[in-house]
Formats: sequence, C-alpha cells, structure tokens
Amino acid sequence: MMALSMENLALSGGLAAGLILIVGLPVVGGLIWAVSLGIKIRRNEPPPPSEEDQPRLPEGGPVREQQERREPYELSRREDRLLPHDLRGHGSTTSRNQRRRRWHPGASGSFGSGGSGHR
Repeated sequence: MMALSMENLALSGGLAAGLILIVGLPVVGGLIWAVSLGIKIRRNEPPPPSEEDQPRLPEGGPVREQQERREPYELSRREDRLLPHDLRGHGSTTSRNQRRRRWHPGASGSFGSGGSGHR
C-alpha cells in the first residue's frame, strides 16, 4: 500500500515538472520577446532634451502673480434646454470695478464668528 502511494507521488511529481515546462517556456519566451520589443521601440524614440533645451527664467526674473476681481457669468433662465454650444468658453469675466474689498470694523470675519456682518 505504501509503495503504491509513493509511485503516485513520483508520477504526479513528474507530471508537475512537465506541466511547468509546457507552461513556463512560452511565458519566458513571451517575456524575452516583450523586452526586446521595448528595447527596439526605445531606440527609435528621440533622445531626452539637452541642457540647452530646458526652460529658463526670463531676463527680468520670475513672472509675478496677477490679481484681479472676477464676476461670475450668470446664465439666464430659459424655457428650452441649454446646450453646450450655448455656453461661453469660461465661467467668469473681469470685473469693471478692480478695487479690493476691505475689511470694516464690526464686520464678521467668517461664518459663525459672531460678528454682526457688514455689506
């Protein structure tokens, strides 16, 4: 009885080794092919940019931030559906009044701060 089970183990071990070879060889071959294809594609690509092609700061130094007040683009109420070509390309426009809003004493600083508010 013990000998019979050892034979089964030997047969199943040989079967597993054969199955690994049958499945493993095509997988390894596919990986080698993929790496060689990647090397060929990489050779055809342009080289990375040189130091002279890298971006540089302008002569006058870094560009400064520009601040402006914007007004939202209000959509009018329409009876028919609003389609994408009816919309403008951006959601806001430059405000006519570019004066900054200033804080006034007694005005609330944020929601729930306890101030009376000021407009």
